[in-house]
Amino acid sequence: MKIAAFDRAGQRRYGIVIDDQVHPLPANTDIFKVLTEDSVLERCESPVPLNAVRLLPTVQPIAIRDFITFEQHVVGSYAGIGRGSVPSEWYEIPTFYFANPHCLIGANDPVPVPPGCKLFDFELEVAAIIGRDGYNLSVEQAAGHIAGFAIFNDWSARDLQAYEMRIGLGPAKGKDTASTLGPFLVTPDELEARRRGDRYDLAMSVFVNNKLIGADSLANAAWSFPEMIAYASRGTMVRAGDVIASGTCGSGCLLEFWGRTGKQNPPPLAVGDVVTMTVEGLGTIENSVVSGVPAHPLRTA
Repeated sequence: MKIAAFDRAGQRRYGIVIDDQVHPLPANTDIFKVLTEDSVLERCESPVPLNAVRLLPTVQPIAIRDFITFEQHVVGSYAGIGRGSVPSEWYEIPTFYFANPHCLIGANDPVPVPPGCKLFDFELEVAAIIGRDGYNLSVEQAAGHIAGFAIFNDWSARDLQAYEMRIGLGPAKGKDTASTLGPFLVTPDELEARRRGDRYDLAMSVFVNNKLIGADSLANAAWSFPEMIAYASRGTMVRAGDVIASGTCGSGCLLEFWGRTGKQNPPPLAVGDVVTMTVEGLGTIENSVVSGVPAHPLRTA
């Protein structure tokens, strides 16, 4: 099943996606309950063309945990942001940071340049959506808490990120303006043909202005989603709707190239650029870069 969140007369609605149409579910539908029901289409309203609706972020999460699980990306990005070699701890735990759940944008929404940013970047990722609450889950238990998957683009202000991370905490304003989540929530059964053990061999690609920048497979992540969820829930809760993002795939961002070559080539994103991401089985998201708001000055301590 593929479920879209979309705007209908100013109201957030959900619908079942079949081919190029969306079949709207009744207002205020709990999509996580829908996933366990039979004959869902019988409850739907008349279908509308997908290209006639504005897609919204797939879910409205309480929390977003963004992992860093692709070694190729880690090696290049650590160099690009001036953090040196990859620490041994990266190979021991599937670490993550908490991203901003209030800054999600839809699959085709414009993305503003963060205030004060000169080095704007994208990150091609896949997100698992938690379908039911869980606490301190084992790897085996965690798999049953996945409602589905979506594409995740963790937009990044690399200059702000590098500057603030000198303090020793994780990224904050460098990752705070926008993240794209969409285009749909795709349930695991839709991807079963691409399953390889505990993960999925899904082709991932990113283009800027129709030029291919990078490509990888989701199967190359160092940890599976059940392993990430088990770690995320260790001693705490994961809630229905929470987003567990894979981290950037190999060659899935500009920073990785900058770190490997020492040159800003490809160049940072500029106003007017169009970033397109496609993941096999999950669909395509495409966002245009637009001007952002100014950075208001702050005094020093």
